[in-house]
Amino acid sequence: MAPPTGSSPRRAALRDRLRHPLRHLPARHGGPDATFAARLLLTTAATAVVSVPFALALVLVESGWPPLLRLDRAAAERLHATALDHPGRVRVLDFLTGVVWDPVTLRLLVAVLVVWLAVRGARRLAAWAAVTAAGGALVGYLAKVAVERARPHLPDPVAHAPGFSFPSGHAMTAFTSSAVLLLVLLPLVPRAWRPLPWALAVLTVVGVGYTRVALGVHWVSDVVGGWLLGLATVTATTLVFEAWRADTGRPRAAVTDGLEPELTGPDPEAAPPAGAPAPPSPRTGRR
Repeated sequence: MAPPTGSSPRRAALRDRLRHPLRHLPARHGGPDATFAARLLLTTAATAVVSVPFALALVLVESGWPPLLRLDRAAAERLHATALDHPGRVRVLDFLTGVVWDPVTLRLLVAVLVVWLAVRGARRLAAWAAVTAAGGALVGYLAKVAVERARPHLPDPVAHAPGFSFPSGHAMTAFTSSAVLLLVLLPLVPRAWRPLPWALAVLTVVGVGYTRVALGVHWVSDVVGGWLLGLATVTATTLVFEAWRADTGRPRAAVTDGLEPELTGPDPEAAPPAGAPAPPSPRTGRR
C-alpha cells in the first residue's frame, strides 16, 4: 500500500528537528528569549560535564590520594634520574619548553592570529580566539592560587620554575593555544593535508607536558590538570561561538572543518541570504 501523501516531508521535518532541536522548539515557545535560555542551559550543562574530570583531579590532588602521589613521585624520580644522566637532553628540553613552547611564544602566535582575523573581517572569530586565550590564562592562574600546590623538590634539580604547581600553566596554555590555532586555521588547509596540523597540535600538547615533568618542575597530575582545564575552557567558549553561528543561520561546523569554514570566503561573517538552503556537508555532500 502506498504511503500517505506528505509522509516523506513529515519524516524529513522530524529528522531536522532531532538534529537541530533549538532551531524549532523556541520558535513556538517564547521566541528569542526561549532560544537564549535553552542554549544557555545546554552550554552550562556541556561545560559542567567536561569540567568533571578536572574537578576530580583537583579533589584527588587536594586530598593527597596515595595512588596519585605514588604515581607522581615515581614518574618524577625516574625522569629526574634520566635527566641527570643526559645533560644534553636537558638542554634540548629546556630550549623547547623555554623558547619554542613557552607560554609567551604561544600567546604571541594567538595574538598575531587575532589581529589577522580582525583585519580579514572575522571579528567574532577573533574575539573567540582572544577570549579563549586570555580566559584560559586567567582561569589557570586563579586555580593555581586556590590550590597552592608546591612544585617537586628533587636532589640536584636540573631546572627551576616560580609559583605554584597545579595546574601546569605551560600545559594549559599549550592546549588552549593549539586548539585556537587549529580550529581557526583548519579551513585554510587542504583536506589532504589536515592530518599534519592535528599532529602538530598533539605533538605540542604532549611535548610540553613531557618537558615539564622531565625537567622536574611539575608533577604528572599537574600536567593532566592543565590539559583538562584547557579542555573545559575551549569547550565553553566554542559552545558560545556555535550558538552565534546558529543564530545567524549557519550550519553546524564539523570539528574536522574548523570552527568557521566560511573563513576561506571574501567576507567570512556575511549573513547568509534569507531562505537560503543549508550548504552541503563537506563530508557527505548532502544538505
